[in-house]
Amino acid sequence: MKQPLPQTMGQQFGRRSWAEPWKIKMVEPIRMISQEERKRAAAEAGYNTFLMRSEDVYIDLLTDSGTSAMSDRQWAGIMMGDEAYAGSRNFYHLEEAIQSFYGYRYIVPTHQGRGAEHLISQALIKPGMTIPGNMYFTTTRLHQELAGGTFVDVIIDEAHEPSSEHPFKGNVDLDKVQSLINEVGAEQIGYISLAGTVNMAGGQPVSMANVRALRQLCDAYGIRIYLDATRMVENCFFIQEREPGYADKPIAAILKEFCDYTDGAWMSAKKDNLVNIGGWLAVNHEDVFDLARNMVVVYEGLHTYGGMAGRDMEALAIGIEEAVQDDHVRSRVDQVRYLGQLLIEWGVPIVCPVGGHAIFLDAKRFYSHIPQDRFPAQTLAAELYLDAGIRSMERGIVSAGRDPETGEHRYPALELTRLTIPRRVYTQAHMDVVAESVKAVYDAREETRGLKIVYEPKYLRFFQARFEVIGQ
Repeated sequence: MKQPLPQTMGQQFGRRSWAEPWKIKMVEPIRMISQEERKRAAAEAGYNTFLMRSEDVYIDLLTDSGTSAMSDRQWAGIMMGDEAYAGSRNFYHLEEAIQSFYGYRYIVPTHQGRGAEHLISQALIKPGMTIPGNMYFTTTRLHQELAGGTFVDVIIDEAHEPSSEHPFKGNVDLDKVQSLINEVGAEQIGYISLAGTVNMAGGQPVSMANVRALRQLCDAYGIRIYLDATRMVENCFFIQEREPGYADKPIAAILKEFCDYTDGAWMSAKKDNLVNIGGWLAVNHEDVFDLARNMVVVYEGLHTYGGMAGRDMEALAIGIEEAVQDDHVRSRVDQVRYLGQLLIEWGVPIVCPVGGHAIFLDAKRFYSHIPQDRFPAQTLAAELYLDAGIRSMERGIVSAGRDPETGEHRYPALELTRLTIPRRVYTQAHMDVVAESVKAVYDAREETRGLKIVYEPKYLRFFQARFEVIGQ
């Protein structure tokens, strides 16, 4: 389907003009270092954007994790931190906020999302179990594997096609789930690992109809569904916009209904929940809660702080309330769309439809002359930094890692470079600079060579691997 030309924000919403629902109260200076300095910084970092110093970065689109700007109310909450070791009043405020907006019964705080992934994996996965999910996420899959499980992708096929315009490319293929149940047996499935706005697919959402049908299928076999709710608020925006019957429902109501079809959720609060650190695990079953609450004392901290300071829990409780406000979510997604629509107009290959938190450049089409084992997405991230000091990240063969049994590269269908937009941080002028840089790198694509890997750690290599330019 041919993409429409970009519209102004005003045209999209039937107004003369449109702007972000906040004003700037404090500024943090940034600067672009010289091209020679950027070349030196890239080489010293082994062409891995995770190894760069933030002071050498002009516009930082590495991640939306912990990079949001907190509100005046959240900063005020920081001053209300109760730093008691046990029973902090901020924990009870956080517990109330999660129960109110997500609807789960039992809450376990963690230092960040990874801690919650670890707890749920250790609590529910026995060696040899299978964990179906709508596309892998790096840390989630690793925790599932370390617990003895095997992840199996059951996302719909359209998710692996960057140009597909399917409105809910994050949907679970129910036939794939049924086939897996028939193959391994329901008792060998630890749980369904369901992610909202699937990151590795380009921030693509799951429909309400799909999770409702998945719930019905799982109930027939006694299988539980656990949700990666990290960017679930953005998922709810797409349901509101695209799914019949939800246009007049507020984001908060859509979120509550979606969560009602699941048995629990883990959260990296550094994304949707608008804080710089923190996470939580929420469940409905007391047996799972007892296991997780016991383990959190071993791995994270007491069950009423789980690795967070009281002040951070207070900011998180306030952030949960702010995150579900419709004007905030619309502003957040439309800034991402603004960047995406510019790139579409200029013919730059990206994942469509534009997702909720990032633009995903299709590095396979961008660098069609660079084979996947020369890391085109990693190469593209390096080139964007060299061009304009823009930090992005790879989501392709490097992130996919190696098969733990064969040691060979995993070759994902999607080879993507992610431009991730922090919440409430950058203006549209910054998006213009980013778009122009991507266009400049695209125009020079035939001159670009790939990379070779010169160091990789055992786990999650995309964080610490180092590369060299081929031919140097």
